[in-house]
Amino acid sequence: MEKEVFRNFLYKRGLKLTKERQRILDEVFALHGHFDPEELLLRMKNKGMKVSKASVYRTLPLLVASGLIEQVEKNDKHAHYEHTFGHGHHDHLICMKCGRVIEVYSPKLEAIQNELCRESDFDGMTHTLEIKGCCCDCRQGG
Repeated sequence: MEKEVFRNFLYKRGLKLTKERQRILDEVFALHGHFDPEELLLRMKNKGMKVSKASVYRTLPLLVASGLIEQVEKNDKHAHYEHTFGHGHHDHLICMKCGRVIEVYSPKLEAIQNELCRESDFDGMTHTLEIKGCCCDCRQGG
């Protein structure tokens, strides 16, 4: 399913689903959890896949723009991603000490966001919420 979404997205932009992009897409969807481009590249190379660093860094923004993955920022300021296609929406609590990412979902928060859009006559398509702070382990000195 994600392959067709990505192929259609690329086609509309005059791009092709190359073998390298396909390998990157497949590997992203084999991952469960957050990853950064370097981790993805290392994982692929360790599996003997031929993929360039440039292709990974060029393909990830295309996957974000297609709606298949989302970018999640961590406290070290380099991008982390997760695949979200076919998964329910969630937001993130990010520990600024250890980098832990906690996924959360709140129907109340979603309702507030929808109400804000209605009040502003705004057609909200997507949103990202990150709350940065300190997790319980780091607060307790762990």
